Amino acid sequence: MPTHHEIPTTPENMVLGYFDAALPPVLAIASGDTVTLHSFPAGGRESLHPDPARVPADYRLALDTLAQGPGPHFVTGPVHVRGAEPGDMLQVDILDLKFRMDWGFVAILPLLGTLPDEFTDYETIHPDIDVARGVAVLPWGTELPLDPFFGIMGTAPPAAWGRVGTPVPRGFGGNMDNKELKVGTTLYLPVYNPGAGFYAGDGHGVQGDGEVCITALETGLTGTFRLTVRKDLGHAWPFAETPTDLMSIGLHESLDEAMRQAVREMVRLVCERTGLTRNQAYMLCSLAGNLRITQTVDGNKGVHMLMPKSALSGPDAQSPRAELTPGR
Repeated sequence: MPTHHEIPTTPENMVLGYFDAALPPVLAIASGDTVTLHSFPAGGRESLHPDPARVPADYRLALDTLAQGPGPHFVTGPVHVRGAEPGDMLQVDILDLKFRMDWGFVAILPLLGTLPDEFTDYETIHPDIDVARGVAVLPWGTELPLDPFFGIMGTAPPAAWGRVGTPVPRGFGGNMDNKELKVGTTLYLPVYNPGAGFYAGDGHGVQGDGEVCITALETGLTGTFRLTVRKDLGHAWPFAETPTDLMSIGLHESLDEAMRQAVREMVRLVCERTGLTRNQAYMLCSLAGNLRITQTVDGNKGVHMLMPKSALSGPDAQSPRAELTPGR
């Protein structure tokens, strides 16, 4: 039977600002097990709430203890999944997300964001998070529905890359900042190293497509995931499945190239799951696929396409997500 594990919020279970295939795992699990882990907001002391009593003690300890790499993100891991080998895919079922702080921050920062030359009056705000009412309350009174997700989910990068900073999303996933990767969604990540090396962090309370100023509502989250090794998919690039849609992912410095990759990947996904030809899948993407700008601020920009599963119905249609035997 699958086992549930929890990773404590202690500094030895986290890194700050980087991924590295050489890091020892903080936990080893069987394929199909579930894991609960915790994260802190991206950023440093300058982003802390002005009321010290509202800053969790374990967050302060992590800030005081961890040496920062090239990025600002706290990530928990790596988690070793037994049986995962290079060439496999890691299926990440996002089972639950909970807030572990009653505030977050949003910032305009130097040289970052979509319009860095136009917004030089740098500012950080600390919206309240009202979990009971399900809203974030902005300083000027606007209330936005909470919609949490982890900005970072990924596997360990190829060992030859060495230590890789967290800001730029790549083929292993990482800082994709995709607001569709929330409870009920399944993410599929390529495996580059034995054990996969799953990481997660960068909690977001709510974010618009684009994340244009550089931050979402950065906050602390607790997440529960089911991690399953898939040896039957053969993909070399991340993709996802929501309860209603199949999702392709494009990442590139050029927004145009990210868009082309998202379309190209969706054509491939549709062909693999239906009896359609490549031409037919391309036309279906034009009729039913919905392109979204994921984010424009992380070096490699993101575009994703959502294809309604209802458009894939038919006798030959298949879903990558299924009731699985662990290790399938």
